[in-house]
Amino acid sequence: MTTRSGSAKYDGLGKAGKGHVSTQSGVLSDTQYGFNSRFEDGAGTNPEELIAAAHASCFTMALSFALAKAGFTDGKLETTAKVTLDKDGDGFTITKSALDLKATVDGIDPAKFEEIAAGAKANCPVSKVLNAEITLTHSLNA
Repeated sequence: MTTRSGSAKYDGLGKAGKGHVSTQSGVLSDTQYGFNSRFEDGAGTNPEELIAAAHASCFTMALSFALAKAGFTDGKLETTAKVTLDKDGDGFTITKSALDLKATVDGIDPAKFEEIAAGAKANCPVSKVLNAEITLTHSLNA
């Protein structure tokens, strides 16, 4: 079992509040977040951006390992995730994470690639935790 941690603090309340988020590794250290970075174009990060980065990185790593397990030894994978936050009554819900993959994998058949990519999407731990629609589009340069 592996456990990782992150922390957040929020000084003030509502729109006037200012938050800071940190990760156990220190990659994020008191990184700014708040209303302006979540719902406008303010400086800092936001939960949806962090979830998108987590989903993109998790899926890409899962696909990399699945391709290696299938015997492929060289390739390049680039994934962008777009997480959608929709109004839900008085609150909000993450309704979708769309993965867009660009891949170059030497010697792979497109059908085999699609099969492996679909398995990676289904088995990525972040995909499993999201209670959202997850779509995958990809282009392959074999």
